[in-house]
Amino acid sequence: MEGRRILRLEQRRADLRFPLPERFGERLANARIDRLARQAKFLAAHLSTGEVLVMHLGMSGRFTISGAMQGAFVHDTGVLTAHDHVIFHMEGGETVTYNDPRRFGFMELWPAASFEAYPRLKAMGPEPMSNGFSAAYLDEALAGKAAPIKAALLDQSIISGLGNIYVCEALYRAGISPKRLSRSVPGVRASRLAPAINAVIAEAIAAGGSSISDFAGTDGGLGYFQHRFDVYAREGEACKRCGAAVKRIVQSGRSTFYCATCQR
Repeated sequence: MEGRRILRLEQRRADLRFPLPERFGERLANARIDRLARQAKFLAAHLSTGEVLVMHLGMSGRFTISGAMQGAFVHDTGVLTAHDHVIFHMEGGETVTYNDPRRFGFMELWPAASFEAYPRLKAMGPEPMSNGFSAAYLDEALAGKAAPIKAALLDQSIISGLGNIYVCEALYRAGISPKRLSRSVPGVRASRLAPAINAVIAEAIAAGGSSISDFAGTDGGLGYFQHRFDVYAREGEACKRCGAAVKRIVQSGRSTFYCATCQR
């Protein structure tokens, strides 16, 4: 899509998680996508019209492509066309379709001149593997916080883009209990946790992600990091380090998997 114009936008419903932008089709018609970028779990298409199209996939959203680019980028998704909510008709004849059965994703338009003030991104913390993330950053960000460390790591204002699976895996590698209060992590524990987070993310990217539901890569291939999980989804199985049974608890509405013996 980068460098191409959107000839026409086909909008099949008024909302996703939030209402779609007013005059959405009119504002995108003939707009060129000058640059595509990503920050955390947000996609940002910088348009020739002076606006930025912000897109979020939610839990079940995906883009599929048909036309000349199809061989390189898409696959048979098997999803119902009833959930095709927004279709971008691109110059060159391709169509890019946003499909989202649960409709937890969203699309918004924001002025490019003030994009740094876009509220959903402004409050977000640094990404793992970025220059702004380190053990020293964790020392500062977690100081005085009473929340369990598992909840703190899922807080996007502390670290952006870090999800439930990788938090469980990183805490296991760092030997830190998910129930431990955040304020007790700065120092030695943070020095173990920061590199553990980066290592888990790097390995997951190299493995193509984790296909535990309907996730697939842009080439249609499945991710394979789920075959390397140390604790996630392994309730009752033996810990790979000590042999104790992996436990599962619920924190902030999410499943947490951990070893009560190894993680303190």
